[in-house]
Order: sequence, then C-alpha cells, then structure tokens
Amino acid sequence: MRILANTLYVTQPNSYLSLDGSNIVILVSDTESKRIPLHNLQSIVTFNYTGASPALMGECAKRGISLMFLTEHGRFLARVIGETHGNVLLRKNQYNASDDEKICIEISKNIISAKLFNSRVVIERAIRDYELRLDVNKLKDISSAISTCIKSVQVSKNLDEIRGIEGEGANRYFSVFDDLILQQKDDFFFITRNRRPPTDNVNALLSFVYTLLTNDIAAALETTGLDPYVGFLHRDRPGRVSLALDLIEELRSVLADRFVLTLINTRQINGYGFTKKEDGAVIMDDETRKIVLVAWQKKKNELTMHALLKENMKWGLIPYYQSLLMSRYLRGDIDSYPPFFW
Repeated sequence: MRILANTLYVTQPNSYLSLDGSNIVILVSDTESKRIPLHNLQSIVTFNYTGASPALMGECAKRGISLMFLTEHGRFLARVIGETHGNVLLRKNQYNASDDEKICIEISKNIISAKLFNSRVVIERAIRDYELRLDVNKLKDISSAISTCIKSVQVSKNLDEIRGIEGEGANRYFSVFDDLILQQKDDFFFITRNRRPPTDNVNALLSFVYTLLTNDIAAALETTGLDPYVGFLHRDRPGRVSLALDLIEELRSVLADRFVLTLINTRQINGYGFTKKEDGAVIMDDETRKIVLVAWQKKKNELTMHALLKENMKWGLIPYYQSLLMSRYLRGDIDSYPPFFW
C-alpha cells in the first residue's frame, strides 16, 4: 500500500476494503492490515482485490472519492464515483492541449528526451556491468550519438522533426541491442526491430512486453481521469491509446527492454517456447507466455528510484505517478510535464 498525491494504491494481494466510521480499513485474510482516514484521500486504486464493501463504495461516492478496480495484471476494470467534479475539466484541458501544436511540441520534447536519455543509460549500464564481454568502443560511440540526438530534440521546431530524431535515436539504440544479448545466441538474436508480425523470438518478446506495459499505462491514465486515446506525440486514431503510447516511450528501454534482456540472459525462457508460422510470424506458446507474465508481475514489484520524488517506489507504480504528473500539468498545477529519468 502506498499513498501518492492523495491517491491510495492497494497492491497487496487478497485485500478487502471496508469502512469503519470515516476510515478505510484494508483487511488481508480477515486481519486488519491498514487504516487510513478518508478525508486524506482523493482516490483509491486497488489491484488484485477480493472486494469492497457497499458501505465503503457509498461513502466514497458521497465524498467524491473515486474508487477504481484493476486486475492483478493492471488492466482497468471499473471506476466507482459520485458526482463528477473535476474530470470533465481535466479532459477538456487535455483535448484543448492536444489541439495546440505548441503544447504538443513541449510535451513531446520532454518525453523523447527522457526516452533517449534512458536508452543511453541502458547502454552505459551494460558497459559498466559487462565491460570484458562487450565491444566497449562501439557501445560508447552509439551512446555519444544518442546524446547528440537529445540535444537536437531540445531545439526541434515541430512534431515531425521530433519524430525524425526519435527514430534516428531508436535506430542507433537498436543497432547494438544484439550486443546486450549475452546468452542463448542461437535462439535469441536481434537484427532489426520488426512487428505486425514479429519475425524472430526477440521481437516477439518485445512486442508482447510493450503490449503489457501499454495496458498498464492506459489503466493508470484511466485512474487519474485522463483519456488514454488522446495523445500529444501520437495523434488521434480510432482504437489507439495514443496518450499511453506517448508515455510508454520514456519507459521502453529501462523497463520493458531490460526486462526482456533479463529473461533471455538469465535463461528464464528458451527457444523451445517459440514457433515460426508459415507466414514468418513468430509466436510464443502458452507456457512461455505464462512465464513472462509471472516474471512481469515480479518485475513490477521491484523497487526503483524516482528522481523527482527522490524515493524508492515499485516499478509498477511508475505509470501511475507519471499519469498524475501529466494530469497536474494539464490542470496548470505545474509548469511542464516532468518525464521519468532513470
């Protein structure tokens, strides 16, 4: 359990939420685990829940506290809320900002700068940890090139220019991704990023994990009242969670890509769990998918340092905190959107 910006996140398995007076009581196996005054809260987000009492739901509705239910994997299920006080204004601000090119450019610069910075950190961390097994000069050259891309983003004048620099930086990053695969090279190798469909084992893993992370971010945006389908760098398209695709950019390398590399390099998965179809598409079997999902949940429970908050928090809560920061920016509470720097 954790409180961020007046939002209570209940991540402990088998938690039942109940009401006692003016307090929310979290019960685990019928034993009281935590008691928190409701007047301190604006919203409650619960994962892997066993239920919530009707009395609590009614009290939350009366107080204007949103109560949100997500699956254990972070997929949004439902929101219980009384009268709408602020979400409509927040979403209006979001829609207006999405139509304002200047705001879109500012947000996109921040997001892509963080993406490139974090990609560079992944390479630098690999150099530090595996110096004797890697071509250090090659990796340092790529790291330096990505650093130049970061500077170029800062002086970009339009979204197309930002997208072009982002693409250049991503190509340079992925040009050495195969170097970071240290085990099982016969089954797991990376030539280039491909999708729809992925045509090798590594790309199949990347696409699957990116989907998991996108779903987590979309759920996080729902809990803060933002519309996941209206973005700033990624433009509107029916059925596409454009804002979730915006926010995933800063987390791809440090969360999703490093997770995939860990699965391979620690041999948690092997090549037998993948099948190549007649059309060239590579798919995972059910057992491998289950292994990835279990490992993903464990990864989200690991701690990392949030530079802005200056404290450790679970990886799984990072999308929720970034969504809160985005909503604060769109409300005008802060001057700019601060992306996640690892």
